[in-house]
Amino acid sequence: MSTLTLKFKDNVISEYPVKKGETITIGRLSDNHVVIENLAVSGHHAKVDSVGNGFLLTDLQSKNGTFVNQKMITTHWLKHGDVVTVGKHHLVFTNEEEAEQQGRSDLDQTMVMDTAAHRALMSQTGKNDTGTYETSVRGGDDKCAKLTFLTGGEGEVEIKKSLTTIGKKPTSDVVVSGFLVAKLAATISRRPNGYYLGYVGGSAKPKVNNEVVKQTVKLKDMDLIEIGSVKLQFNESK
Repeated sequence: MSTLTLKFKDNVISEYPVKKGETITIGRLSDNHVVIENLAVSGHHAKVDSVGNGFLLTDLQSKNGTFVNQKMITTHWLKHGDVVTVGKHHLVFTNEEEAEQQGRSDLDQTMVMDTAAHRALMSQTGKNDTGTYETSVRGGDDKCAKLTFLTGGEGEVEIKKSLTTIGKKPTSDVVVSGFLVAKLAATISRRPNGYYLGYVGGSAKPKVNNEVVKQTVKLKDMDLIEIGSVKLQFNESK
């Protein structure tokens, strides 16, 4: 079982289970799963997606940023003991299975330390660590997927960034009109194993092939995406 424990200074405010197959949103507005009532926190600040056997934390272009272990992130695969900072609050991620594995094998701990030392040495030589999500997205292949407007807009939007935003906000990558559409309604995450559409907020939930997306779904080539006034076709890079 995995858990996010919300803390302010040394005081525990609440605990939130992080379950496989689900998405948890974090922000100031009441439609989030984890609501943090602080002006330093954006309305929709960050989210945690269940991906395979792991959990991926994504900053939703928040004003003040999302930090893990005091380092600003765009995306980050959560590990047991990670401390996520949102505004003035902290979310401590615990994973019972990881904790048991760490306690079970001293050899595994030594291997992790050796790997960290190796990476530090590699950084001194100017070589990059290719194990991070951001590097795997940017490396090698310049091809990227595209969104083609069928209604509500013209042309194409290339999905080059790790996070593409969809919503009413003028700075969104795909701007959508509609009374029930949120400023940040949905996101498309570019990950090493594909592209994922995730619902963020608002009464107008996105649809993929006429099915409502309540959390996160992996996109396939030629999928039809609808939200508000916009209809898009997803074209995966070949």
